[in-house]
Formats: sequence, structure tokens, C-alpha cells
Amino acid sequence: MNLRRTIQELVQIMREEDLAEIEVRKLFSAVRVRRPGGEAVHASAPVSAAPVAASDDHKAASAAAADLVPIKSPMVGTFYRSPAPDADPYVEENSTIDVGQTVCIVEAMKLMNEIESDVKGRITSILVENAQPVEYGQVLFLVEADSAA
Repeated sequence: MNLRRTIQELVQIMREEDLAEIEVRKLFSAVRVRRPGGEAVHASAPVSAAPVAASDDHKAASAAAADLVPIKSPMVGTFYRSPAPDADPYVEENSTIDVGQTVCIVEAMKLMNEIESDVKGRITSILVENAQPVEYGQVLFLVEADSAA
């Protein structure tokens, strides 16, 4: 990825589409260009390898206000909700979970890593689509912690 050329192309797209912010992700790199002082308007441009999900960012940001506990990805990889394509998902929204329970898999370098919950409670939101790439520290789930825990 030629960074200078990519930034110039993104600035041109921002001008043409009157955007305040744009982000492009390719494999393990990302470029975000934001207009100073402008309020972010999220849109996916034709050059984007993976569209940016504004609603997921909003849900994750509002988690603190709602006393929700995030379950984050411990690595870069591909998110899977079930152990096999034809199997049921580990959890659904409103599922109750216990500490140590597997909630998903993140595949990294052909290794399937089971992600376990470190909180007891109820899944309120699943913020990632199945088979979507995830980043280190990205919020995957929001959990309403059990008050008895």
C-alpha cells in the first residue's frame, strides 16, 4: 500500500462525496483520514476493503454509560460464532453466560482460538458479523454483568 497515494485518493473521495471522515482497511493495515473540526459521517467508499460500522462503534461507546462489560478480541483474526459452519452459535443475544464459557472463535494463522467469557451475565449485543475480520482489542460482545457475581 503506497501510503501517500492512498491518502491523496482518500482526500479526493472525501472532497467529492463531502465526507468528514473515511477509513480503508486491507488485511492488517488501515488508513483513516478525518477532516479537522468536522463531525464524522460514516460511509463506505468503493475502495474500502471492509466497511466501517458506525453503529458498532456507537454501541461500544455507549457500553460504559449502560454499565455493560465488553468482551474484546485478544488478537487479530477472523471471528466465528460457532465451532463449525453447520453448528449452532455458541451464544445468541440474551443468552446467559458463565465465567470460562466459550462465546466464539477467533481464527488466527489457521489456528482456532476459543474466546472465553471472563464475566457472568447476559449477552446484550453481538457487535461482529460471522466470518468478519477483527482487530486486537475490538469489542465483540457487550454483557450485562450478573449483579450477584
